[in-house]
Amino acid sequence: MYISASRAADGTRPRPRLSLAVPANVLALGVVSLVTDISSEMVTAVLPLYLTLFLGLSPLQFGLLDGLSFGVTALVRLAGGALADRGQRHKLVAGAGYGLSALSRPVLLAAGGSVGALGAVIAADRIGKGLRTAPRDALISLSAPPGELGRAFGTHRAMDTCGALLGPPAAFAVLTLTGGAYDAVFTTSFCVAVLGVLLLALYVRDRPAPPVDRRSAASPRAVLGLLRDPSFRRVCAVATALGLVTVGDAFVYLLLQRSGGVGPASFPLLPVGTAAVYLLLAVPAGRLADRVGRVPVFLAGHAALAAAYLVLLGPGWLWPVLALQGVFYAATDGVLMAVAGPMLPAHLRGSGLALLQTGQAASRLVSSVLFGALWTAWGSTPGLAVMAAGLAVCVPGAWFAMRRRA
Repeated sequence: MYISASRAADGTRPRPRLSLAVPANVLALGVVSLVTDISSEMVTAVLPLYLTLFLGLSPLQFGLLDGLSFGVTALVRLAGGALADRGQRHKLVAGAGYGLSALSRPVLLAAGGSVGALGAVIAADRIGKGLRTAPRDALISLSAPPGELGRAFGTHRAMDTCGALLGPPAAFAVLTLTGGAYDAVFTTSFCVAVLGVLLLALYVRDRPAPPVDRRSAASPRAVLGLLRDPSFRRVCAVATALGLVTVGDAFVYLLLQRSGGVGPASFPLLPVGTAAVYLLLAVPAGRLADRVGRVPVFLAGHAALAAAYLVLLGPGWLWPVLALQGVFYAATDGVLMAVAGPMLPAHLRGSGLALLQTGQAASRLVSSVLFGALWTAWGSTPGLAVMAAGLAVCVPGAWFAMRRRA
């Protein structure tokens, strides 16, 4: 909270008034994301080793499954945004997404070593994420003043990342206490995810847009018509292009593990380093973006990611790679939503953000499959060099494309 105490017309100082620096709805959504991310990161922290070491999947098979997680969200994000906008029921659609992801947790072990079954379970989890992301971000955007969106998204992402910070140690603790029982991790994750759904139902409030013809406003024609805005179209194109040359976190952690610096038992703790830096910088990055420009901060985050790839290609130092990844997320995740939000009409905010996120998710699908194929065919180092070179080309190109929004 902060204290407001401006002078009255007669020169007297009124009684101090307490105000929330960040809207209550944003804080409630942050708590939901914090709890949900504990659940999801418990699974994410152990899944790469579970699939590649325990089940013996090849890098290409893992790349296909990793890409599937982005591809499925690309297919359903537009549906989630449109459903939320048509009835102005952002909370309901987001809740359905959180619930579906929770239900996928206990089914993961039943899939066994079948790539098809594993793909189906991962797809269910990603459908849930795809349904909830755009409505949730629309709620944040509609709950905060336009000039403070960077801070609002930064605060939400910081709380979200706090969950990401706690999830891997929780998974590590469960594995240690149970002697490496993955089923215990997945079951605990399910229980935490259910708590997140309950918090959403109890404390988050919908923020409907001003009255419009909602059914026609959220039509596919109206949603695609958002791309007629040159500024929004440039943002979508840049986000998609940069996603094509972004290596998934799971691959980065596998590269760090295979370089010899991290044992299998400590592997679930790798995301903690990234999450800790993200947590520390999310709010400052959002405030900096509000002050100096959101586009420069967004592109600086991708420059940090390129630096992480160079370190990974060179000395392979663990902590600098994790720290630079954290800088990347702090400067890009919420900041991109703050860039795009004010460009979109309130009654199409969920659909517009979903359109942007769909482009990102589709490009990350291609990126994961491409990197998995490069690793399988040529090895991890040449594959990473290709992606780093692509990022080095795309970042300056993105600056020239978006400089009018800088």
